[in-house]
Amino acid sequence: MAKRRSAAELLDAAQAAGTAIQAQDRAAETRVEQEQSLPSTLPLAKILDRSIDTRELNTQHVADLVESIAILGLLEPLVVDRRGRLLAGGHRKAAILMVHEQSPDAYSKHFPHDSIPVRILNFDAEEDPAQALQVEVTENEKRRDYTPAEVRSLAERLKNAGYVEVKGRPAKGEKVLRPALEVIIGKSIRTVRRYLNEAFEESVTDVRLSEQQDNVAATAALRRLQTELNRWQKAYPEPELPELQTITRDTARLLKRVESTLKKMKG
Repeated sequence: MAKRRSAAELLDAAQAAGTAIQAQDRAAETRVEQEQSLPSTLPLAKILDRSIDTRELNTQHVADLVESIAILGLLEPLVVDRRGRLLAGGHRKAAILMVHEQSPDAYSKHFPHDSIPVRILNFDAEEDPAQALQVEVTENEKRRDYTPAEVRSLAERLKNAGYVEVKGRPAKGEKVLRPALEVIIGKSIRTVRRYLNEAFEESVTDVRLSEQQDNVAATAALRRLQTELNRWQKAYPEPELPELQTITRDTARLLKRVESTLKKMKG
């Protein structure tokens, strides 16, 4: 006779089954989204606002993005439905509009032929507002995880554009590097600092490795020189010619300097 399962066992089994079903649903949703998502470009005027947009724009955030987009371009594409209605990226779109108005040269450089990078999802936001809201929430919560190397590359480009690293309160009109990076990559100042510090540590390590390699090469060269000087002394221990006598004395002095240097480098 089969043993009856306890209530606790049944509950655990039900929870496990529910977790598995949720995981399958999430995987299916991700697969469908990937299949329906198409990278493309659209003219700025063809990127339309939805009739209902739940997210209010932060004017300061838009202003910060204007500067970064004018320098770096659009790092993440906007997300639109199949009719070009904006699903995610309202702040970025507003910043692009301002770049278009205020910095036409920068706009033409980053968006040639008025081509704005977008990711198109194959549904109609007006017909399915629930899915539009879900995409908006998901996309705004999901931030690209930039690698330390990518952050350092962005930092160099910002420095070339006049951004500086400062300690304490910046001077009036001074463009500060780390807060700008915080806005661009969506990471805290502490994370930005860690990424940039890793670059310094790697640089120091590279210098140390280079110094070690130079030390090894110099040591080998000095040992070869030491061998040749010893060979000279054995070949001409007491030369009769005055010229060779002078060279022998110089050889002895040089050999002492080589031996002293080798001891220091070894120590």
